[in-house]
Amino acid sequence: MKLIDVTNSHSALVTEQLGNTDAVFIKVYSLGQTTIIYSGAATHKDVILTNKMRNIKNNEVSFAISDILETTPDNVDILKAPNLVEISVNL
Repeated sequence: MKLIDVTNSHSALVTEQLGNTDAVFIKVYSLGQTTIIYSGAATHKDVILTNKMRNIKNNEVSFAISDILETTPDNVDILKAPNLVEISVNL
Protein backbone atom coordinates (compact mmCIF):
# COMPACT_ATOMS: atom_id res chain seq x y z
CA MET A 1 0.00 0.00 0.00
CA LYS A 2 1.22 3.47 -0.85
CA LEU A 3 0.34 6.59 1.09
CA ILE A 4 0.21 9.90 -0.75
CA ASP A 5 0.39 13.05 1.38
CA VAL A 6 -2.50 15.29 0.28
CA THR A 7 -2.49 17.61 3.32
CA ASN A 8 -2.06 20.73 1.18
CA SER A 9 -5.29 19.91 -0.67
CA HIS A 10 -7.25 19.95 2.61
CA SER A 11 -6.08 23.22 4.17
CA ALA A 12 -9.56 24.18 5.43
CA LEU A 13 -9.94 20.85 7.26
CA VAL A 14 -6.46 21.16 8.78
CA THR A 15 -7.04 24.75 9.91
CA GLU A 16 -10.41 23.90 11.45
CA GLN A 17 -9.08 20.84 13.30
CA LEU A 18 -6.04 22.68 14.64
CA GLY A 19 -8.23 25.54 15.82
CA ASN A 20 -10.98 23.48 17.44
CA THR A 21 -9.26 20.41 18.90
CA ASP A 22 -6.25 19.65 21.06
CA ALA A 23 -4.33 18.39 18.00
CA VAL A 24 -0.84 19.77 17.44
CA PHE A 25 -0.52 18.28 13.96
CA ILE A 26 -2.83 17.02 11.21
CA LYS A 27 -1.79 15.04 8.14
CA VAL A 28 -4.13 13.93 5.35
CA TYR A 29 -3.22 10.98 3.15
CA SER A 30 -4.72 9.17 0.20
CA LEU A 31 -4.57 5.39 0.16
CA GLY A 32 -6.24 4.72 -3.17
CA GLN A 33 -9.91 5.68 -2.72
CA THR A 34 -9.55 5.79 1.06
CA THR A 35 -8.74 9.07 2.78
CA ILE A 36 -6.75 8.92 6.00
CA ILE A 37 -6.69 11.78 8.52
CA TYR A 38 -3.88 11.43 11.05
CA SER A 39 -3.79 13.76 14.04
CA GLY A 40 -1.73 13.93 17.16
CA ALA A 41 -1.99 15.66 20.51
CA ALA A 42 0.02 15.54 23.72
CA THR A 43 -1.96 12.61 25.13
CA HIS A 44 -3.16 10.67 22.09
CA LYS A 45 -2.91 10.02 18.36
CA ASP A 46 -5.90 9.34 16.10
CA VAL A 47 -6.33 8.00 12.61
CA ILE A 48 -9.61 8.28 10.73
CA LEU A 49 -10.07 6.21 7.58
CA THR A 50 -12.97 7.11 5.32
CA ASN A 51 -14.15 5.93 1.94
CA LYS A 52 -17.34 7.26 0.32
CA MET A 53 -17.75 4.25 -1.96
CA ARG A 54 -17.28 1.25 0.36
CA ASN A 55 -16.55 0.12 3.90
CA ILE A 56 -12.96 0.21 5.16
CA LYS A 57 -11.09 -3.06 4.63
CA ASN A 58 -9.34 -4.90 7.47
CA ASN A 59 -5.98 -4.67 5.69
CA GLU A 60 -6.34 -0.87 5.56
CA VAL A 61 -6.96 -0.82 9.32
CA SER A 62 -3.94 -3.07 9.91
CA PHE A 63 -1.80 -0.83 7.69
CA ALA A 64 -2.84 2.29 9.62
CA ILE A 65 -2.05 0.65 12.96
CA SER A 66 1.36 -0.69 11.98
CA ASP A 67 2.65 1.91 9.51
CA ILE A 68 1.07 5.18 10.63
CA LEU A 69 0.62 4.75 14.38
CA GLU A 70 3.57 2.34 14.57
CA THR A 71 1.98 0.17 17.23
CA THR A 72 0.07 -3.10 17.57
CA PRO A 73 -3.68 -3.80 17.58
CA ASP A 74 -3.51 -4.52 21.34
CA ASN A 75 -2.62 -0.87 22.05
CA VAL A 76 -5.43 0.84 20.12
CA ASP A 77 -9.15 1.51 20.40
CA ILE A 78 -11.07 0.97 17.17
CA LEU A 79 -14.49 2.42 16.36
CA LYS A 80 -16.16 1.18 13.18
CA ALA A 81 -19.07 2.72 11.30
CA PRO A 82 -20.26 2.40 7.70
CA ASN A 83 -17.53 3.79 5.41
CA LEU A 84 -15.52 5.03 8.43
CA VAL A 85 -13.05 3.69 11.01
CA GLU A 86 -11.45 5.66 13.85
CA ILE A 87 -8.33 4.29 15.52
CA SER A 88 -7.01 5.90 18.71
CA VAL A 89 -3.91 5.26 20.80
CA ASN A 90 -3.18 6.91 24.14
CA LEU A 91 0.37 8.05 24.78
